[in-house]
Amino acid sequence: MNKNHLSVILALALPAVCAHAQSTAPTPTPAASDLSVVLTPSFVSQYMFRGLHFGGPSFQPYVELRSDSFLFGVWSNFPLKDKVPGQSDPEFDFYGSCTIETIKDTLSFTPGCTIYTYPNANKKDGFYKAEYEPNLTASYTVAGLKLTPGLYYNFTLKGPTLELGAAYAVPLADLGTELDFSGTIGTYKWRAFDADTSPDVKIWGNYWLLGVAAPFQITKESKLTIGWAYTKSSNSFRKQGSAPKEPTEEAVGRGVVTVSYSLSF
Repeated sequence: MNKNHLSVILALALPAVCAHAQSTAPTPTPAASDLSVVLTPSFVSQYMFRGLHFGGPSFQPYVELRSDSFLFGVWSNFPLKDKVPGQSDPEFDFYGSCTIETIKDTLSFTPGCTIYTYPNANKKDGFYKAEYEPNLTASYTVAGLKLTPGLYYNFTLKGPTLELGAAYAVPLADLGTELDFSGTIGTYKWRAFDADTSPDVKIWGNYWLLGVAAPFQITKESKLTIGWAYTKSSNSFRKQGSAPKEPTEEAVGRGVVTVSYSLSF
């Protein structure tokens, strides 16, 4: 994530493992093997993350190596329009996690970590070249409703993010698909939002997201997903030193359309 960026986990379903941009969508079921590679090209109409707006239409492909318990991946962002001045083009986020199931099909815990990298970010404009954010999430499923509380701590921005996600699927058997509803609420507080500034720039605020996605199975190994979500930040402010606080410019509400195609090997 860059200067005006709280970067990693968004997605229509907001998977907590990588906390990144708002583009992750349901992926095809892996083959019988417990190890698979999933490649997902994805396009979004707006680049939003944790209720903050970081750009317009973007290409956000990612690739993941998955097993029953482990996941490693690389997510990327390539701005297509309305690029934020000084923003890194491209952005690469490296993430991994390990899921520990304590109650079968009901309760699990997932420690993970994301390294956000911005190779072309302009530090003179306050953008970081890299950020480091470990996280811990839990997943509890009851009556088909999946609840996912998560704690993230960004050692670069020097502060935590707390998040609670919920997901529920409604089958549409006649159409050969389902509606995947998702919601997220979260809050963040960082003490070093901008790079190379003195005194540090603090930022804090809340955010929420509501979304729905429909996956369409194309082949046994591939799936097309179309989704829409609305996300917004509230009570978001920034403050430097003894200066008065001011509203965070990037804290807006936006609807986001996502189209992705996932291929499993």
